[in-house]
Amino acid sequence: MSHRWLILAVLFLARMTMAFQFQSIASISPLIVSGYDVSFGDIGFLIGLYLAPGVLVAIPGGAIALRFGEKRIVALGIVLMLTGGVLTALVPNWEAMVAGRLLAGVGGVILNVVMTKMVVDWFAGREIATAMAIFINSWPVGIALALLLLPALAVSGGLPAAWWAVNLIIVIGLLAFVFLYRAPSVQATASGRIQFGKLPVYPLVLAGLIWAFYNTALAMVFSFSPALLNEMGWTLEGAGSITSTFMIVFSIAVPFGGMLADRTGRTGAIILIGLISFAVLMPVLSQVSAVGVTVIFILVGALFALAAGPIMSLPSEVLTPEARTFGMGVFFTIYYVVMMVAPRIAGSLVDWTGQTGWAIIFGAMMSVASIICLVLFNAARPKHGVVGAD
Repeated sequence: MSHRWLILAVLFLARMTMAFQFQSIASISPLIVSGYDVSFGDIGFLIGLYLAPGVLVAIPGGAIALRFGEKRIVALGIVLMLTGGVLTALVPNWEAMVAGRLLAGVGGVILNVVMTKMVVDWFAGREIATAMAIFINSWPVGIALALLLLPALAVSGGLPAAWWAVNLIIVIGLLAFVFLYRAPSVQATASGRIQFGKLPVYPLVLAGLIWAFYNTALAMVFSFSPALLNEMGWTLEGAGSITSTFMIVFSIAVPFGGMLADRTGRTGAIILIGLISFAVLMPVLSQVSAVGVTVIFILVGALFALAAGPIMSLPSEVLTPEARTFGMGVFFTIYYVVMMVAPRIAGSLVDWTGQTGWAIIFGAMMSVASIICLVLFNAARPKHGVVGAD
């Protein structure tokens, strides 16, 4: 294995621990609701809280890393994740869970933003599309593992068993990163300061909204499907397992979307296929049999995943190299704002209606919103090269 692929594996593992920790709340949400005497609106609040620091951290994250060193900042981020996780495990009350979740979220946001640049540094000009697809996959893989492992641990050993399992995974990721990661011999970013360049605000905001709404729809599946299926009569372990199947299928299919877009040039069409599949099929989930649930999860998991890579390529269509650092900060900030608010809205909708299925319907609405933004983006992006390019 060449150095860059080993480095990618390390970054994949470290980012996967973030996804595992993020998903820990939703994976065992029925037990948290009963154990802490909270509502599903509170569960949505906790889910969104993990990403809330991104509103403040995403834009200056690159500058902070340039100033203090990228490896140091990422290691600090993982330590913050671990600290938040330990606080949740040691102090079993709602206030400690909120504080631990917020602290861990700060670390997770730092990790996510800076590691994305690390991948670019190692693969710029060499299999960058493939590398980014693999890197993005760390998110659904971590979520699938959490759905598969944490419900069983929580049922057999209580909530503390689940919390300490999360912390163990984070420790493994921290050790791997600290001892195995190194910067490339030639950094892709020669300057030590951020260059703003010409920022195409309108299409960039639309690209950020497409990614944010897409991820909101996906979050409704792994955040509320376990509770919905449990409500429909599935066991907590069975609900977690079938939702994990969705995420596994999703993670397998993601690279194919990127490859199809690269080879055919039909980026918009591939994105539309994924978004439409979710908007049409997911709202009927609560109305079908167990076999129907399985079929929908596998089909939507495969088709919806195809859009991930092509959507992540949209900023590169409008950003010049000079504007890329700041522009990607704006892109991620939009994502974090939406992802902070949306789960709370979905959870409150569930509380108001008394039906968990409305969270899935909300996800379908987000998929439709993403389609609308895609149409507007296609009309707004430059027809020949990126904005401001020579």
